[in-house]
Amino acid sequence: MPAAPQPGRRRRTRLYALTDGRTAASRHGLTMDTVITATADAGHGHGGLPTEWQEILTMCPPPSGRAVAEIAARMRMRLTPMVVLLGELLERGLIRHRPPLDASETSNVHLLMKIRDNLARL
Repeated sequence: MPAAPQPGRRRRTRLYALTDGRTAASRHGLTMDTVITATADAGHGHGGLPTEWQEILTMCPPPSGRAVAEIAARMRMRLTPMVVLLGELLERGLIRHRPPLDASETSNVHLLMKIRDNLARL
């Protein structure tokens, strides 16, 4: 007998269905520390998108956004499928990405402490 669904948990789409069986990362060069931000119009008229895509758009509001690794961790998804999903959202114009911070920005102790604190909350 199959296990009953847990209360409060919805059924998730299988990864191979979300990625159409693709395993290659997008051509956009997204890395684990790339910052993803939903576009201003991402929330309009996209009710037909898979639930996971809607979650990504919700958790990456402008202007701050989130790093690819943090999005994957919050969604309990491996990094490669997450990069494939984000590549699809990027191609549809639903998200923007910012390259990782350069060395001068990452040496900021306050920024590193903020990152540490946010990761500890996960």
